[in-house]
Amino acid sequence: MIAADAGDVPPLSALVQDAIVRAGDVGWDRRGRRLVLIASRYRWEVLDRTRVRCALRIETVVSVQQLHWPHDPDTMLVLLAVTASDDGIGITFAGGVGIRARTECIDAVLEDMSPAWGVRHTPDHG
Repeated sequence: MIAADAGDVPPLSALVQDAIVRAGDVGWDRRGRRLVLIASRYRWEVLDRTRVRCALRIETVVSVQQLHWPHDPDTMLVLLAVTASDDGIGITFAGGVGIRARTECIDAVLEDMSPAWGVRHTPDHG
């Protein structure tokens, strides 16, 4: 999925809601102006309970701010939402953890990278 403007971000956010992200699998290439995170996303778009390995790539990144970012790269984070604003993209995780990527424009790509695998539980927000 490609997000080229603010209107494209909510559907992208819905696809990655409840994705599990290892803190060490988030990286900012300052020189390449790219923020990438690797995740195991729950496949909300299908009826069976499955996850798939995916990459979320955000381009034209000018700066990155982390909020309450864990020191341990093996910390597992649950992605709650991706949002767009006038100056970039925000990624919110459970527990008050977040990333703010200031960008020149909205330019993001979500790409599945593996076959899906079955899981026992559907994420629960109740």
